[in-house]
Amino acid sequence: MAFSFFKRETPAAESPAAPAEAAETETAQPGKRGFFDRMKQAVTRTRESLAESIASVVALTREVDASTLDELEPVLLRADLGAPTTALVLDRLRQRALRQGIQGGEELKRLLKAELQQILDSVAHPASAPATPPEVIMMVGVNGTGKTTTTGKLAHLLATGPEPRTVLLCAADTFRAAAIEQLEVWAQRSNTPVIKTRQGGDPSAALYDACTAAKARGTQVLIADTAGRLHTKADLMKELDKMRRTVERLIPGAPHQTLLVMDATTGQNGLHQARLFTEAAHVTGIVLTKLDGTAKGGIVLAIATELKLPVVYAGIGEKIDDLIPFDSTQFINSLVD
Repeated sequence: MAFSFFKRETPAAESPAAPAEAAETETAQPGKRGFFDRMKQAVTRTRESLAESIASVVALTREVDASTLDELEPVLLRADLGAPTTALVLDRLRQRALRQGIQGGEELKRLLKAELQQILDSVAHPASAPATPPEVIMMVGVNGTGKTTTTGKLAHLLATGPEPRTVLLCAADTFRAAAIEQLEVWAQRSNTPVIKTRQGGDPSAALYDACTAAKARGTQVLIADTAGRLHTKADLMKELDKMRRTVERLIPGAPHQTLLVMDATTGQNGLHQARLFTEAAHVTGIVLTKLDGTAKGGIVLAIATELKLPVVYAGIGEKIDDLIPFDSTQFINSLVD
C-alpha cells in the first residue's frame, strides 16, 4: 500500500490526468464573497426564469385566486421542482387563498418562499462531528457526476473554512483509469495528504490503511473517494457495503456521512436513479454539483420531497473554492427574491 504525502511548501504540479476544471488554478480568498452572494450568483438562471414567470402570472390581477395558482403550476414545473413538490406547494397555497386570500404578487412570493423553506427545513438534519475523531465521509455516486473533483474541493473547504479542520483523503476509486492521479492533483492544490493503492487494487484495503493512519495522526476528517457505480451493479454495491463494514470495524459509528454526488443539470432525469441509489448505499445527504449551470435549480426541492434528504453542499463553479455549504434560507432567498 502506497502512502502519498503533499507538504504545504510543495508547489502544485500539473498532471495530464487532471480534469479540465483542475486546470484553473485561481483560488478566491476565503470570505472574499459571502456565501449568500455566491449562492445568489449560482442560481441566477433559475431565479431569472422563475421571477419572470411569476411576474407574468400575477401581472394582471390584484388578488391571487385559484385560477392564478393554476397558472403557477407550469412555472414551478419548469424550474424542476417536480410534480410531487409542485402539487404540495400549490395545495397549501390554495388552502391559504380560500381561508384568507392572497393579496397580490408580493404576498404570493412571500408565502411561496415560506412553503419552499418549510420543505427544505423538514429534511435538514446537520451531521455532528464525532466526539473522537476522525469523522469519516464517504463520497458515492454514479459515473460522470464530478465525484472525484468534488472530493478534492470538499477537502479544501474543510481545511480552509471558518473553523479549519485537518483532512486526510483516501483514493478508494481503484476502478476508473486515472481516478487516483486525478485525486492527487486536487490534493496537491488543497495541500491534503492522500493514502492510495494501485489501480485495480482492493479499495477496502486502501480504506483500512486510511482509517488507521487518520486515527494515528489524530486527523479530524477522513474523506473517501469511492468508485462511481450504478445501483444495478450488484458486485460494485457489495464492494461499497464491504467498505462500510471495514470503516465501522475500525471507527465505531463510521461512516458518519455518506454523500451522494448529483449533477444538477440532469434534473428530474437523474432523480429516479438517485432514489434507488440512496436506498442501497445508506446515503445521508446530497452534494449537488453544477448548480450554476442550470435554470432548473428547483431540483433541490424535489430532492427534499422525493428523496427525503438534505442538500449538504453545492457546487457553483469550476475553481477549487467553488463548493459551498448549502444553506436553505440563502437558497430560497436567492431563488425567489
